[in-house]
Amino acid sequence: QVQLVESGGGLVQPGGSLRLSCAATGSIFRVNVMGWFRQAPGKQRELVATITNFGSLNVADSVKGRFTVSRDNAKNTVYLQMNMLKPEDTAVYYCSVRALSTDYWGQGTQVTVSS
Repeated sequence: QVQLVESGGGLVQPGGSLRLSCAATGSIFRVNVMGWFRQAPGKQRELVATITNFGSLNVADSVKGRFTVSRDNAKNTVYLQMNMLKPEDTAVYYCSVRALSTDYWGQGTQVTVSS
């Protein structure tokens, strides 16, 4: 059974940084796309950033220049380095992994940006 284990969320002041991690465990093969989505209260889930196994990136305009997605293929782990955080970045962040045309989702981790 595949599980995505997320860590790194929390409360941070505007302008601060956080790093999210997500490790895919279990019988997972041929991982292709890994990345992050987020959902703020009252809003739809939206893409934050994804990275393919070839290193191709897809990054939302709202976080370009502030957030960096990366991955460790040997560990089936994806990271999201978030810098210069803003209050509008407050949301539940979900890890997503696609392997053999199947999408897996993490349980979500809360990120709150507030003074």
